Amino acid sequence: MSFSFDNPFLAVSAFFIIPLAVFIFSRLGNPFVASIPLGAPGGVPFKTSQFGGIVRLLKFFEIAGIFLLFFSAAGPSIKKTETVLLNRGADIIFILDVSPSMAAIDMDGGNRFNAGKKMLIDFAYRRPSDSIGLVAVGEDAVLMLPPTSDRHALELRLEQLRIGELGDGTALGMGISVAAHHLEKSNAKRKVAVLITDGENNAGAVHPETAAGFLRDTGASFWVIAVGSAGEVPIDYVDPYTRIRSSGIFDSRYDAESLRRLSASGGGTFIAAHSADTFASAFSQLDENEITVQRSRVISRMSSLAFQFLVCSVVILASVKFIRRYLLGAML
Repeated sequence: MSFSFDNPFLAVSAFFIIPLAVFIFSRLGNPFVASIPLGAPGGVPFKTSQFGGIVRLLKFFEIAGIFLLFFSAAGPSIKKTETVLLNRGADIIFILDVSPSMAAIDMDGGNRFNAGKKMLIDFAYRRPSDSIGLVAVGEDAVLMLPPTSDRHALELRLEQLRIGELGDGTALGMGISVAAHHLEKSNAKRKVAVLITDGENNAGAVHPETAAGFLRDTGASFWVIAVGSAGEVPIDYVDPYTRIRSSGIFDSRYDAESLRRLSASGGGTFIAAHSADTFASAFSQLDENEITVQRSRVISRMSSLAFQFLVCSVVILASVKFIRRYLLGAML
């Protein structure tokens, strides 16, 4: 966004003409008017009006109104540019594990869940032409957001999501099935499902490898990112229903081989992210491999502000005139 004048010389000249006019009429006075002193020599002088401060303030607004009048005549305008996407990108659905183990703190001082949310948002803003969807997985799976280009809606859904709100289990098969169902209806040229989990399947009526087969049949790419380190790690979270805080040491482990088989069943890619750096690297690899050709055009729009400046000037000058004539005139 940029601001400019059609006639910048007229706008600049206001800063010379108006101060010069004010100096001539305030310091030199009117050359056609003779001043005659009143009162006897040595007598009591007339007192300054108690409204002197108000009068000076009115003069200031009067000068401001004249400046706005000059600016209006100079043709002020504002230029807005926006990028319009000319083609549709990929439909990408993230399947995010929200089981309590995602509260384990082994991502550079933060927990796995918050690290996943941040990575997801950063990835979404790097790819504005893609539609991003979100599925949450616990004992059941819920579609939180269908694929959309609305990044604010995605941030809002992630912000509303809480660890443990879908129970203690991990129904990976259900989560993959929900993603496959929505990607099956998509007419995007590229479709992607990304599973982010730190556990193994222990809930749900659909076997994960069966669900991965459904996903492969939709023509979607499949990524499995196993997040978290193995061994004893600190954990801290508040149950969203009981409001009971749980903290302590968690024995972190997941069956990497079963997750690797799961990704193979969907014809996908398995990545182990044991730290914050490898987690970020996994998203970089996803970004590099799921390339979409983005065509865009920059459109510029000019909007004139001359009328708005003129209205402001007229309102200010008229208000000053009214106050001087009717309000101050009645009090003096």
